[in-house]
Amino acid sequence: MIPSVSPEADWELIEEATYYARQGGAELGNTFITKFERVLALLCLHPKLGAEWRNRRRRFSLRKFPFSVIYYVRNNEVRVVALAHHRRKPGYGVNRK
Repeated sequence: MIPSVSPEADWELIEEATYYARQGGAELGNTFITKFERVLALLCLHPKLGAEWRNRRRRFSLRKFPFSVIYYVRNNEVRVVALAHHRRKPGYGVNRK
C-alpha cells in the first residue's frame, strides 16, 4: 500500500508536534511524529487494522497520545485525512478527502 497524507492532516501533525515540543521539549515533539509515522507504516501493511468508523473511514489511536489517525483505503492507497484529538467533536475529519 502507498501512504498518502492530506494537507489538512499534515498541518495537524506539524501543529501538534510543535505544541508537544513547546510543552515537553523537542524530544516529545519528535516522539509524536515518530508514533504517527509508525502507525502509517503499520496501516500500509495492514490497512483494515483500524476500527470501522463513519463515512467509510477508519480510525486508529496513537499510543501514548490522545489522538486518532482518521483514514480510508482506496485501491492501493492508505489516505490519512485527519489527526483527531480524542476530545474533539465527534465526526471530526469524517468528510475530508
